[in-house]
Amino acid sequence: MAKSILALLATLCAWLFVTGAAWAAREPERYVEEDTLEVLTVGPEEGEHWSYVWLVVLDGEVYVRLGTKAAERMNANTRAPLTSVRITGEEFPEVESISTPDMADRVQEAMADKYATDIVVRYMAHPLTMKLRPAVPSPVVP
Repeated sequence: MAKSILALLATLCAWLFVTGAAWAAREPERYVEEDTLEVLTVGPEEGEHWSYVWLVVLDGEVYVRLGTKAAERMNANTRAPLTSVRITGEEFPEVESISTPDMADRVQEAMADKYATDIVVRYMAHPLTMKLRPAVPSPVVP
């Protein structure tokens, strides 16, 4: 019994390292200069779809602002609230996407400061603002 508990704990620790912990270890500030990341949605009919989106880092968190089509995909995501993220050539398979409507204005301002072409893009619909953070695994019940 003790061996199986230790094996379970070792597996959980390895899983944490490979998934959300790997994203967290990157420290969001490292992505301040990045222009885009890719976010995965899995639609019930469409299947997997990777979308390129702009990002900003505010208060140590990564935020994205989604246009209408990307927001529709995220709202239909069968893995919600989980997604996968690709950034700087790395893929993080377990990232939590959290709707943050209270941050929409700050994210919009940060996007305007970071991206020159936002002068046009800001007038398009952006129905979903999200924070992306490492997924916290559910406790394992033996």
